Amino acid sequence: MKAVISVNIIKPILIVISMLACIGTASAELTAKANHDHINIDFFYHGSTVSVSGITDPGTDLIIKIASPEGHEALKEKGKVGGILWMNVETMNFEYVPNLYSIHSTRKLEDLISRDEMDKYVVGYPALGRHAAIEPIANAVEKEKWFSEFIKYKEQSKLYSTTDGKIELKEKDGKQSYYILTQWPYQAPPGDYIVTVYAVKDGKVVDQAVSKVQVEQAGVVKTLAGMAKNSAALYGLLSILSALGAGFGVGLVFRQGGGAH
Repeated sequence: MKAVISVNIIKPILIVISMLACIGTASAELTAKANHDHINIDFFYHGSTVSVSGITDPGTDLIIKIASPEGHEALKEKGKVGGILWMNVETMNFEYVPNLYSIHSTRKLEDLISRDEMDKYVVGYPALGRHAAIEPIANAVEKEKWFSEFIKYKEQSKLYSTTDGKIELKEKDGKQSYYILTQWPYQAPPGDYIVTVYAVKDGKVVDQAVSKVQVEQAGVVKTLAGMAKNSAALYGLLSILSALGAGFGVGLVFRQGGGAH
């Protein structure tokens, strides 16, 4: 009787353990690492590069999103005033949009993920457009028009970009490794940027991994920025002296050039 009771108790426990083991092996394995994840803005800074790499299950599609935290952005609309002068006539305000937004995928987004999943994880320009709030606008047509202008401006500034098919995939020992090298624009301001890698199967995100890129000022740039923020008067005085010194130097060069003739 005691042996029967023991078996009846142990059996459900073994079943639960087996189920947990099965869940562990069924989930997608995904890792993400951003190399060159600490970028210093020094005196000679003109942008950088960031690579993202990791491991995932074989046959898994990937979407890599590199973005700053969401916030407020604005565009100025220019128009003729009085039929003569071109001036800023209106400000369009964009909310819930990142300053930097970069999307890379193994295939075209519309071929590998459903619209609901795009909206859920805010991946792709159409999903970002539906996620953003724009004011003042009268209707959906105006919103689409102004979001399109916003994307053009951001792409020209190198702060927004999308690519597909540029993530390198390699399979070895039952694992799939991935790698992509991206250009980091000098226009991106100091701050923390989040790198999110989504593993996608059958149109849905099955796993995600996160890494971080930190951008900060260093050296003379950091000193001058701190001075401009905390000692505006001293910063202004140094700016004036620098401008006078530069003007004196240019004048000296021209005088020497004139004497040679």
